[in-house]
Amino acid sequence: MLTKIMLALSLFVCSLFSLADQLKINDDAPKTYVVEKGDTLWDISSVFLDQPWLWPKLWRWNPEINNPHLIYPGDIISLVFDEKGEPTLVLESFKSKPSYKWSPKIRQQSKEDSAIRLLPLEVIAPFLKYDHLFKAEQLEQLPYVIGSDEGYKSSINGFNVYVNEDLEISKTYAIYNKGEEIIDPDTEESLGFYVDLVATGQVISAGNIGEKEPATLKVSTAKREIRSGDYVVPVHDGQMFPSVFTMKAADKSLRGSIIKAASDGREFGKLEVVMINRGLEHQVTVGDVMSIKRLSPGVVETSTGPRYTTEAPRWNRMLSSEGSDYKMPEESLGELIVFKVYPQASMALILRTEKPARLQDVVTAPE
Repeated sequence: MLTKIMLALSLFVCSLFSLADQLKINDDAPKTYVVEKGDTLWDISSVFLDQPWLWPKLWRWNPEINNPHLIYPGDIISLVFDEKGEPTLVLESFKSKPSYKWSPKIRQQSKEDSAIRLLPLEVIAPFLKYDHLFKAEQLEQLPYVIGSDEGYKSSINGFNVYVNEDLEISKTYAIYNKGEEIIDPDTEESLGFYVDLVATGQVISAGNIGEKEPATLKVSTAKREIRSGDYVVPVHDGQMFPSVFTMKAADKSLRGSIIKAASDGREFGKLEVVMINRGLEHQVTVGDVMSIKRLSPGVVETSTGPRYTTEAPRWNRMLSSEGSDYKMPEESLGELIVFKVYPQASMALILRTEKPARLQDVVTAPE
C-alpha cells in the first residue's frame, strides 16, 4: 500500500518569494516529468529549479484539477512559459479520480493516499541523529547513572542501571554520555556540551531518593558502553519532529558556520547531520534551508607571480593584511535543512553537496 503523503505547499511563507527576482531554471530541465512513487517535492523541484525551495513561485494551479493541493505518482508535470515569458509548472494529466469499492474481501485505496508531499519525516528519519546539546547548567540538573547490578560497564541489553533520582515507573528514558564542549568560533563562547545517545531503558523501580534508594532502569537498547555519570533524560525530550518539514529559505541576514559533524569526520556529504552556530536567538526555525559556502583560497602577489597564501613566502604574507591581495569569492557547494533548534545552535541535515562540506564552511540564506 502506498504511503499516505499530503502536500504541504500552502505552508510556505510569502516572504520566500522575495528572495529572487527571477527563477533560475536548470539548463537541462525537461519539458515534462512523470511523478514516481517515492518522489518528494524537493526531488521534483530539483529537476527544474536551481533553487528547489522556491517551488511555490514556479507552481501555478491547474483550474481543471478539483484538488490542486495534491499530486500523485503517474501525474505528468509540464514546464511551460506564460505570455510574459515567465516559467510555470502545471499538471498536464490527472489520471483518475479517487474511487472506492465496498467489498468484504477487496478494498481499493483512494488515490489521495498516494499524494506526494514536500519533505516527509520518513524520508530523512533514517539519517537523523538523536544526539543533543545541553548547557552546563542544564547538565547539572539532570539525573545520572550511579552504577549497575553487575558492578561494571556494559553495552548489552537487559542490564540494570541505577539512577540518583526518583523516576516515573514504566516510563522510557534515554541515557546520554557527556561529549565535547562546543565553542562558537565567532564569539569563542560555549554553546553547550554535545551529548551522545548511548542507550534507552525502562524504569522498573521508581526509587525513593529521600531514603537514598536509587531508581532502576532496565536497559532495552544499548548502542555503546554505559558508564557511571551518564545522564538520564525522558526519551522524547527534544526528539519530537514534525511529520512534514516545510522548507523555506533562511532569513537574508543569517550568516553562520558549520561547527560540528555528528560523524566527527573531517569532510561530510549528502544526508549527514551537522551543527551550525546559529539558533533561536538568530531567528533560525525548523525547516530553514541554507546554502553551504566556502571562501576560495587567498592569493598574494610575489616576485614570481601570484601564489596561494599558504604557499607564499612569509614576507609576502606579512605584507597582505587580509591574508590575500584579492577579495576571493565565496562559492556555493550545497544546501542543508534545519531539523532541530537550540537557543544558539541548530542541527541540520545536508540535502545536497557538489563537493564534501567541512568544518568552518559558511551557511547563509540561499540565493
